[in-house]
Amino acid sequence: MAQLSDDCFAFGGPMMSVDEAVGIIAARVTAVQEVETVALANADGRVLAQDVSAPLPLPPFTNSAVDGYAVSSRDLPKDKEQAFAVTGRVQAGASAGAPIKPREAVRIFTGAPMPGGADTVFMQEDVRVEGGKVVLPAGLKPGANVRPAGEDIPLGHAALKAGQRLRPQDVALAAAFGLTELGVNRRIRVAVFSTGNELVSPGEPRAAAQLFDSNRFMLMAMLARLGCEVSDLGIIRDEPTALAAALQKVAGAHDLILTTGGVSTGEEDHVKASVESVGSLVLWRMAIKPGRPVAMGIIGGTPFIGLPGNPVASFVTFAHVVRPTIFALSGAQQQKLLPMPVRAAFAYKKKIARREYVRVTLRKASDGALEAVKFPREGAGLLSSLVDTDGLIELGEEITLVEPGQTVGFLSYASLI
Repeated sequence: MAQLSDDCFAFGGPMMSVDEAVGIIAARVTAVQEVETVALANADGRVLAQDVSAPLPLPPFTNSAVDGYAVSSRDLPKDKEQAFAVTGRVQAGASAGAPIKPREAVRIFTGAPMPGGADTVFMQEDVRVEGGKVVLPAGLKPGANVRPAGEDIPLGHAALKAGQRLRPQDVALAAAFGLTELGVNRRIRVAVFSTGNELVSPGEPRAAAQLFDSNRFMLMAMLARLGCEVSDLGIIRDEPTALAAALQKVAGAHDLILTTGGVSTGEEDHVKASVESVGSLVLWRMAIKPGRPVAMGIIGGTPFIGLPGNPVASFVTFAHVVRPTIFALSGAQQQKLLPMPVRAAFAYKKKIARREYVRVTLRKASDGALEAVKFPREGAGLLSSLVDTDGLIELGEEITLVEPGQTVGFLSYASLI
């Protein structure tokens, strides 16, 4: 399991910025070391363990980029069209055949290997065929419509880097190299539970004053999208001894413990005391809205993160605290979030020195520009504000006012998990 010292997160200050928190995580969490081999079909979303250098050039041979006629550039018509004898035909997957001779052309198809001596291809729609010959127009540049061997990737190039979280296009590149499997870092093992006497799991009887637990399922789904192996511990009641026992039990077998609820400072919020009884904890009063009460600690060398109980706050802090932690633990390159500039269709005021995230829907304005429309209601407990919007507007610490028409940064929900 990933191990941390008890003091590696011991830093001062009553309030921490989001960037400070992410920086500390990235710098101090140790990645897992175990590597496993997976079939190429199962590599999507996994973290590559070693660089992959091109075992062959791409494309591996010079070929035609179009359907047409291959000729030598030394014979290209310069001032007027000329007729060439058609002496061969090469289809994709066939051998290139005999080299061409001066003033000869070969009928060729997209992806077919270029015959010896040919280095230029005329597109079939630019020529005409008359009496067994092809008439080629003047003015084509040498090398036109040809894909040289290694044009895409040369032999030996480090095409895929260790630490990449593999995407479908990365898997395609490995397949183009003829690879059937890849070495990847093992999946991160995360234990998840909710806290709160007011919660019951879906499917269980619910008392009038209770709620069905939604956060735990949201977090497990987000973790699964990040490629984690998730252990669902269910709901742990607001009782310090039970919480401490649950934390201590799972610490050694997991790389991260993730909880939701019970991390504030109320009389019935027992997570802080429970963590401190079996490990050490620094309560993060992060300068972020929604989501200020976030806890992080160490239990037997295993990182612990406690997220707020309100679903929107839990979602936002997962994206900005848990997500980079998962990347660091899995050895993945940190994927910096890059907000897309859009136009605000709302007014908003906020405190300085605090980062805020506003739930919005995108629409296209009459002038074609993308506008962000704020969800009409506030509240970190409104699940509908996540379901019925497209993403978040990120308002940096220095911003205190947003006015309609101002350019703001938009983060789609898809970019956050």
